[in-house]
This record gives sequence, C-alpha cells and structure tokens, in this order.
Amino acid sequence: MRGGASKGACFLARDLPTDPGARDALLLRVMGSPDPRQIDGIGGADPLTSKVAVLAPASHPDADVGYLFLQVFVDQALVSDAQGCGNILSAVGPAAIERGLVAAQDGETVVRIHMVNTGEVAVARICTPGGRVSYAGAAAIDGVPGTAAPVPLMFQNIAGSMCGALLPTGTRSTASWGWSAR
Repeated sequence: MRGGASKGACFLARDLPTDPGARDALLLRVMGSPDPRQIDGIGGADPLTSKVAVLAPASHPDADVGYLFLQVFVDQALVSDAQGCGNILSAVGPAAIERGLVAAQDGETVVRIHMVNTGEVAVARICTPGGRVSYAGAAAIDGVPGTAAPVPLMFQNIAGSMCGALLPTGTRSTASWGWSAR
C-alpha cells in the first residue's frame, strides 16, 4: 500500500513467523533484498519503497490496532524496527479495515493505532462511504504522482516519546527572534 510518500507491504502478524529471525528472513525474500534493484521481490529499490507494516489486534487499552513498522534494507540482509514511519502509518487505518481488524463505519471510520515502535497512539480518520474504504480523493503530496483520499493523523501524548522529555535539555529557549506580537 502507498502511505504518504512511501510504499510498503502490510501483513497481519498472525500470517508471519513468530520468531523474529524467521520473520525477517521471509520479509527480506518478499522485498527481494539484499539486491540494489530488488528485482526478485516487491521492493522498489529504494528505502521509501521497502517498508513493512505488521498489524495485530491492539494490546494497548487506548487503541484498536497494533502497528509494528519494519524497514527492510535494500542492499543489506537487514530488517530494522529501530525507527517508526509516519508515511506507512497513514496506510495502517485502511489496511486494518480491509483486513477485518477494525469495523468500518458509514462515512468515516476512526482507527486508534498503537505504534509499537514508540509505544504511542495515533488516531487516523479514514474515508469509508457506505462502510467501505475509499482511496479516491483530492489530497496531493508534493513529489508523489496523483491524488488520493486524505488520512488525517492525530498523535496522542507524544511529548518526549523519542528523547524522554518535551524539552530534552530541560530549558526553554529565551532567544529573541527580533519580532513581537502586536
């Protein structure tokens, strides 16, 4: 699925091996890595097109679905969960509805997503006229051809999720920018 300016494969966790080594070996094969062209897989020979979303029923009390992001390296036999991906996050809501993890509502479906990589929750709003995901729309992203349905994302309580604090140094900047509100 395309998610923002990226493309990735979406899997249900139950369809993948539970052993991380076996899972990663399978995902490398699916993407065609390691090969700079990824000719023997679905990867697009670029880190932006060699991503994976693993979806599962939520284990977080404030979420509907769990999302583990995995970056499959193009030219190395490496799969990493060390980072998150907001682009592929935008594909999680539609994928969760399509795969039956979240029931679609008529008009719009709210999907609360537990981002396993960071432990945080994001809320996606998915266009679901008639109770079906709609991918058609007028939302455009610079550098990405075509348009699609928008997927607004609201991040919940993320202050300090990556560095431990809202203000990592503990101090607020007092720098003057040379202007003032009038």
